[in-house]
Amino acid sequence: MHDRFLADVLRNDYNRAILDRWSALALPNGWLVAGCLFQTVWNLQARRVPHAHIKDYDLFYFDASDTSESAEQDRQAHAEAVLGDLGITVDVSNQARVHVWYESYFGHPCQELRSACEGIDRFLILATCVGIRPGEIYAPHGLTLLYDGILSMNPLTPYRDLFERKAASYCARWPWLQADGAP
Repeated sequence: MHDRFLADVLRNDYNRAILDRWSALALPNGWLVAGCLFQTVWNLQARRVPHAHIKDYDLFYFDASDTSESAEQDRQAHAEAVLGDLGITVDVSNQARVHVWYESYFGHPCQELRSACEGIDRFLILATCVGIRPGEIYAPHGLTLLYDGILSMNPLTPYRDLFERKAASYCARWPWLQADGAP
């Protein structure tokens, strides 16, 4: 299933371009994550163009040596310079500093993370816990839930209000998805 997933996400030309320019991004412990991956799969299953309605392309990295907001903004600016000609929105996030802002933004606490993969591990919905970088796929819960369209709450982020809002948004765009909410 990993081969199928990689082939599917690379049908989105923007995902392919980001991975083609990966070394120029120079993100420590970097991953392309989230909606640009699973929404590409769901778009293909819905017979839409691969990049339909994908609002941004998320890049996670982990740098505990500098967790300042300015360092993260510098990485953001660099990614925008590398990818700017694509005409997409890119969001760069240092997972070493998520615990600093998460509660004020989402209203729930987040423990300090030790890697970018731990950030992926904590996406609200198990099926969406996916990341890629050249030569590697990270899918801690496998890919079956993603392809089957099963939206289950992640026990690592048991915030029902956030889960229900996110699941409702996905189900509105891909009505065949099934939100079960079970942790």
